[in-house]
Amino acid sequence: MVLILAGFLILYFILRYNSLIRLRNNIKNSLADIDVQMKMRFDLVDNLVNTVKGYAGHEKETLENLTKARTNFLNASSMSQKLSADQALSGALKSLFAVSENYPDLKANQNFLQLQSELSDIENKIAASRRFFNSTVNEYNSSIETFPTNIVAKLFGFRREEFFATAEVEKAVPKVQF
Repeated sequence: MVLILAGFLILYFILRYNSLIRLRNNIKNSLADIDVQMKMRFDLVDNLVNTVKGYAGHEKETLENLTKARTNFLNASSMSQKLSADQALSGALKSLFAVSENYPDLKANQNFLQLQSELSDIENKIAASRRFFNSTVNEYNSSIETFPTNIVAKLFGFRREEFFATAEVEKAVPKVQF
């Protein structure tokens, strides 16, 4: 009887451990998805910069900020560095689109409009990937904090994961003037 109980207990621990591994791998997978979407976004920025240069070449600082953010992203070795570069890109893109208002020919350029549309699509995909990541982190964190799985989590060193937080720059409500 004791052997059967011990066998069930070992089986339970194995199942809970495997479940936690699966959840942790889901987090890594969803983080990789965010990374892919962000890379696509940065690749699109190159085309955007080249298009804008023809119309607004003297907006050097804005274009340099975009290029610098892309370079920082490509050279980043950790996800936090990539997120920092992504936040810098968000600020630079807001500046770029604000500046584009001063160039009617640029706003009417078909390539620029197409790039804006593609960028909007990628932004939506990034937002969806971030939501999925946070949902996955929530499921994982709930598992490692819930009895009796928390015992397995502590035994094998599973730690809480952080949610993907929105940057303060992105939380700010844009001011609209008429």
